[in-house]
Order: sequence, then structure tokens, then C-alpha cells
Amino acid sequence: MAVVVTLEQLGRLAPDAAAAYRAAFATGQSVLARYGVNANSLRVAHFMAQVLHETGALTLQYENLRYSAARLPKVWPQRFQPTGPLDPRHYANQPEKLANEVYGGRMGNDRPGDGYLYRGRGLLQLTGKDSYARATTFLQRWERNAPDLVEMPDAVVSAAWCLHVAAAEWAARGCNQAADQDDVAEVTRLINGGSIGLPERIVWTGRTRRVWR
Repeated sequence: MAVVVTLEQLGRLAPDAAAAYRAAFATGQSVLARYGVNANSLRVAHFMAQVLHETGALTLQYENLRYSAARLPKVWPQRFQPTGPLDPRHYANQPEKLANEVYGGRMGNDRPGDGYLYRGRGLLQLTGKDSYARATTFLQRWERNAPDLVEMPDAVVSAAWCLHVAAAEWAARGCNQAADQDDVAEVTRLINGGSIGLPERIVWTGRTRRVWR
């Protein structure tokens, strides 16, 4: 029997959730079922833990790139002084300039402005044009009328598509199987390619498992 995700449960973990996210989950049972996410409680707990971490408890739709000069060298030590070549004062609190510098010329971002245009978005914070293109491929396998996310990147944060995008990515990356093994580290690796934020993701998983048992 499919595990239900209710707005009441969501409110316990994310009381300030963005309206689009709340709307998506309000009618999201069939979406979660389509991608096998709610087939058991472990999958739901791991999926929700990752989503809650990536979005700051469902409050962030777009990546927050408003960093202070002091913070920039800690996030990108190879780019900003004292280790890197760039003066952080020239990029502090300038999200568009920063995104185009740190994301431009990689991850499929091959045109001026792509770094900012394809900054992190949505429940799993898709980042980079290649990720938007790959997510479109995953999504259109299941939804023939799904938008091209490269052409319409803001669809990733819309109430109509945000949950579809995240669930399709989740399933395509093999996260359901990793969740079945209760392996937070492996789920995290599949989501972001490493172990960024793993301690916080472990904490979130503990919290979500108490909601979906």
C-alpha cells in the first residue's frame, strides 16, 4: 500500500514551506506513485529528507547566491582569495555576477548568462544546463507533455512540475533502491555526486523517519 504524504505531516517538518511546494504535495500522491517514491516508508523518508535539506525545509526555490565577501573563499576556496585569484569583494552580494563566474563555462553552461540562468532550482536544486537537459529527458519518458526545462527553467519551481521533476530525477538516479537499503550516504552521492551536507542530511532522515514509519 502506498505511503501517504499529507500537508499536516509536511507542516511538522516545514511550517514555512513555499506555496508552490505545498500545492505540489497537496495533489502529489499520484506523482510519487508514478516514480515509485511512496512504495514504502523508507523511500518516502529518504526522499523527503533530501528535499528538505536541499530547500532549507521547503523555503528555497532558487539557490541563495547572496554570499558575503568573508564566506565566498570558504565555499569556493580555489576561486577566491587568499587561495584563488578572484577578489571576493567584487562578487559579494551579487548573485548574478557570482553565478556566471562560478558556473559559467561548465556543466553545459556555454553561453553568456547561463551560469545564472541555470542556477540551482527546485526540490533537488538542479544546477547547470546539462542537469536541466537530463532532467527533461527523465521527465519526458513519463510525461509526454512535460516542458523542456532548458527552454523553461522556471518550470522546475512551479507547482505543476516541481514534484514531477524531483521524483523523476530521484527514480532515474536509482535513489529508490539506495533508500530501500537505508543508505543515506549513497542516496546523497546519487543526488549531488559526493557527500556535501551529509551530517545535516542524516539529521533530516532521522526526523523524516519518525514521521513516515
